[in-house]
Order: sequence, then C-alpha cells, then structure tokens
Amino acid sequence: MAVTKEKPQSVDPAAAFFTPGSDIHDTKAPAGPIEKKWPARQFTAKLVNPANRRKLTVIIVGTGLAGGAAAATLGEAGYNVENFCYQDSPRRAHSIAAQGGINAAKNYRNDNDSVYRLFYDTVKGGDYRARETNVYRLAEVSGNIIDQCVAQGVPFAREYGGLLDTRSFGGVQVQRTFYARGQTGQQLLIGAYQALERQVNAGTVKMHTRHEMVELIVHDGRARGIITRDMVTGEIEPWYADAVVLATGGYGNVFFLSTNAMGCNVTATWRAHRKGAYFANPCFTQIHPTCIPVHGDTQSKLTLMSESLRNDGRIWVPKRAEDCTKDPRQIPESDRDYYLERIYPAFGNLVPRDIASRQAKNMCDEGRGVGPLVTEVTQDGTTQQRRRGVYLDFAEAIGRLGRKAVEAKYGNLFDMYQQITGENPYETPMRIYPAVHYTMGGLWVDYDLESSIPGLYVCGEANFSDHGANRLGASALMQGLADGYFVLPNTINDYLSGGPFEKMSDSTPEVAAALGEAKGRVERLLSVQGSRSVDSFHKELGAIMWEYCGMERTAEGLQIAIGKIRQLREDYWNDVLVTGVNEDFNQALERAGRVADFMELAELMCIDALNRRESCGGHFRRESQTEDGEALRNDDEFAYVAAWEFTGDGQKPILHKEPLVYEFIELKQRSYK
Repeated sequence: MAVTKEKPQSVDPAAAFFTPGSDIHDTKAPAGPIEKKWPARQFTAKLVNPANRRKLTVIIVGTGLAGGAAAATLGEAGYNVENFCYQDSPRRAHSIAAQGGINAAKNYRNDNDSVYRLFYDTVKGGDYRARETNVYRLAEVSGNIIDQCVAQGVPFAREYGGLLDTRSFGGVQVQRTFYARGQTGQQLLIGAYQALERQVNAGTVKMHTRHEMVELIVHDGRARGIITRDMVTGEIEPWYADAVVLATGGYGNVFFLSTNAMGCNVTATWRAHRKGAYFANPCFTQIHPTCIPVHGDTQSKLTLMSESLRNDGRIWVPKRAEDCTKDPRQIPESDRDYYLERIYPAFGNLVPRDIASRQAKNMCDEGRGVGPLVTEVTQDGTTQQRRRGVYLDFAEAIGRLGRKAVEAKYGNLFDMYQQITGENPYETPMRIYPAVHYTMGGLWVDYDLESSIPGLYVCGEANFSDHGANRLGASALMQGLADGYFVLPNTINDYLSGGPFEKMSDSTPEVAAALGEAKGRVERLLSVQGSRSVDSFHKELGAIMWEYCGMERTAEGLQIAIGKIRQLREDYWNDVLVTGVNEDFNQALERAGRVADFMELAELMCIDALNRRESCGGHFRRESQTEDGEALRNDDEFAYVAAWEFTGDGQKPILHKEPLVYEFIELKQRSYK
C-alpha cells in the first residue's frame, strides 16, 4: 500500500498567505449521461439570428490556434470581430512552434481507440484534476478537428493506403496522434490563418497587429472591451465590444528559461484576473522531458525536441557514474540503463511527460547524468555540480528502419538539433533534459468557456479547463482548435443573445479608469530610472521559480520563494531601468510590463503550490510520494480546482474551491507500470 515518506505538517503553512472563500460550481453543463451533455447544451443555448449578428461585436485577443480559429469561425457566422495580437502577423503566434502532432479519436489504426478512451486517457494523464464534462467534450469533437483541417488543406502525413497516418504519444497505448512531420503546429496555424484572412478580406474581421492588451474594461459587471498599447507608436487606446475572448496562451515564461517564444506572457489574463476573473490552478505547470539542455549563462530560451521522438528514440543513462564522461558510442549495451523501459514496462519511453521528466531528474541527482558539469545553488544556499542531461538514442531505430526512414519521420528535428548543438544525432545520441513547456493552470472558466466575469471568455492554453495537473502530448493543438472552431462559437451565442449592450465611450467611468491605470503603469515604469535591466530581474525571478517551484517543491522551499519574490518585486519597482519613451517602439517597456505581471503571478503560483499538500501530475511535493518515489495524491482534501480571487495589491488572495466529482471515471492512483 502506498505511504508517504514524511508525515504531513500539523500546521498548514499556507494558511498565512490566503483567505478561504466559498465553493464554486460549473452550472452550465447539463445533467444526464456524459455523452449527451454537449448536444443538450448546444440545443439549450440561445441563438442569435444572422441579421442580428451584424449588430454585435466580439473582441478576440490572440491569433494562435484558439484565437485564430475563433475569429475565423465567428467572422464566418457574421459577427463583427476585432482581432488583436502583439506580433507583426497572426502567423507568428506561438502555436506555430508545436512540433509533434494533434490527438483525435478516429481509430484509423483499428487499435480499439474511442471517444471514451481519449476521455479516460486525458483525465488519467492529468492525474484526476480536470473537470470530466469539459474533457469528454474535447474528446467528442476531436474527430471533427481533423476533418476541418483536412478540408483546409493541412498536409497531414499519410500511410501507404492513403489514410491519414498516426503515431504514439506519451501516456496512451493507442496511436491517435495525427502529424505533419515535425511541423504540425505550423501547418495547422497556416490553415487557421487562411480561414482568418478570408474573413479579413470579407470585412467581418478587422486585424490589429502590434497591439498589446494592457487592461480589461469591465462595465456594469460585464467585460466590455480592452485597452491596448500600440507597440510601434506607444498610443494607448480603448476598444469596445459586446463580449471579449482571451486566447493568449500560457505563462511558462515566468520561469525565464522555457520552450516558449520570448514574447509569450501572462499580461492579458493577469489584467483580467486583477479585474475579477478567477485564476485556477496556477501551480500546475508542465515540464517537458525532451528539450535541449541549458548550454550557457547567457541563454534566453530553450528549444523543444518533439515528444514524437520518443516513438523510436530510446532514453538511457550509464549504469555507472564513472562512465558519464565517455563517448556514448563506446558504452556497451550491458552498461546502459534504459530506465523508463525498466521502471515502466507497460509504457516504456512513452510514459506521460511529468513522469519522464522526474525520472530524468532522479537519474541526474544520482550522479548518472551526462553532458557538461553545471554548477547549481541549492535551496540551502550551498552549491553542487551535476550533469543535467540524458541520452535519446536512435541507433536501434536506424538499424531497424534505415536512416532514410528516420529522416523522413524526424529529419527537420534532427537538423534543428544539429544546428543548435553542433552534434550529429544520426551518429551520436541526442542529449536532452526537462524544461518548462506548457501551463495547465489559467483563468477559471465554466462549461461554456466563460470566466467568472460575465462576457469574458477564455480559450486554449489561457484557460485551465481540460488538462488537470499534466497535459498529455499532442493535446494542446487539440484543445486550441476544439475551443476555437467548435466550442466557443456554440456557447458564446447564448451570452450574445442578450445584446447588443449599452454603448460605451471614452467618458464612461470604467473606461476612463482603465485608461488611467494603463497610462499610470507606463509612467511609473519609465520614471523609476534605476540601475538594473528588466531582463536581469526576470532572470533572477526565473531562477527562484525553477529552484523552489519547478520539478520538485517543498513547504519550506515555497515559503522561502514567496519571501524572495516579494523582496524582488519591491526591488524591481525601486531599481528597474527602462530606457526610452512610451511614444515610440520600445521593447524594454514592453518587457517591463510583462515582467511586473510575472512577479505577481509567481507569488500566487507559490501560494497555490504551498496550499496543495499533495503530489499530482506536474506538481510534485517531496513530502507526498509513494515508497517507490511516485506522485501521491490526497483526494480527501484536494480533489478540487483551486480558483483564486484577486483582492488588491498587498492583500491576501481568496481561495475558492470547485469540487471535482467523478461520475464516469473511477478515481484512483495512476500507474503506468
């Protein structure tokens, strides 16, 4: 029977950092069998007739898979859509960086896949911390996504008979991942972009590039618009609508080093949080096991190696520490530890990401990591040297399939690895190590994807709804397109049927206040004129988060982190140097606002992690593990969504709990052995 290695603390240290609130519930999902809930909701949701849609305006922030798909679909339906992104083109949204594939329950392999199995795998993969209703709907519409994308011309790989090809991803025992080599995100985004540009040409969508959302406008309790800063001219201006949709991605860059694009940030969702939108499960961040290791102190981001590589690549470390400096090709099979295959024989190298990441860390902590020595500062202030890398080896696959077959599957990924590292992965095993990748936490939404602010909807990675404590590989693209193409366009009608709402103007008190907040924030950042760059603060914040709220967390460490973050935030507002002026192209100012929001988010992440006295998915508390080192949940106390309410600067957040009730899946400890 699983037992904890350490006794839980008698006094909850998290209690000092927040105020208990009330339970909340999703009231939008209909009662009845789970397979009938989505059709029932589609039928009961109110409609807007085509003529009236022309009178309604929707603001969509973000042009990735979720935002671009939503804008194209709502534009096609006849709504007036104002679409915003901070990039110079919608095609530069971070969705383009996704590599390995997109899940769907098509069962083309005839391997007993089904909607229910995709639903079950996703809930189990998320360690039973996701809402059943949302996940089942995601699985239910997954097949439609593939049909939609094929119709748009997405060049999915095909097998000899002409059917779309699929491959395996972690945490499942069927092959349900559709792909376009290692460029799946790019191809899907181009499909959504074409649909979006069609509506731009038709006049239903107006595109606003190089505009960053810096405030949310809430009037009469409803989301009615946003404040943006023109990133070229510095102009700060309001935009009004009958509803607002945020599709702005995740907040992994709070760690500074991550696989996210440098521009990815939390500002849009954090500004909404400060206006009343609950932030759910912020501590649930995903560490991806197959990334190129950190190679220097001046590095600004990390590069992902697709999880698809684990289909044919085998992960190993030397059995003996003294072999770690040897050329891996000189280490015989008998001296290699294929540790995932050894520990998890049922899933092997295709265990979920959180498990593969922790085991890679464990191997390196044992002194069996590979690559250069890295000096680390530990939580007790001492330093240690470790090799932070494991091997991902394709020698067996090349021998079995031939080099040409491996090139056809993974060639662009191998080329990218060689360009970055200078090593040829066809001849020498890749070196990989876990890195921050995706965030399962996000703004709380109900079944309709509506936040706790009426009229504010949240899609894709920006919401919390589908992945629990760990996202299965190839499910991010699935959720983004499901939300954008199929879910939001059906549910937002219910809200918009009550519009058009009262006209807004710059003189509306809430608009004037939001404009004042946005302008005052810019003026404050520019006026500090300290001695430290924005990036130096961001890098220090990232080091704190990685050490104390990264792959392993403890009560003591999280309390230390909260103190360090508070001190760093105080130093930031007293000593940051933001050069230039607002009325110009000013990237230092852009980063300054984003890092200020990251600092506030970081504290909430640590409070959330401190409160959750269990291990689940990507949240691993050292105090809560089984005898063999696996994550140990505490379902009696923590089977809930933690939804945090902002109460003001310097004030304790309020914790609201949404109980997670499992009617259609048995709640049990995960096992991939």
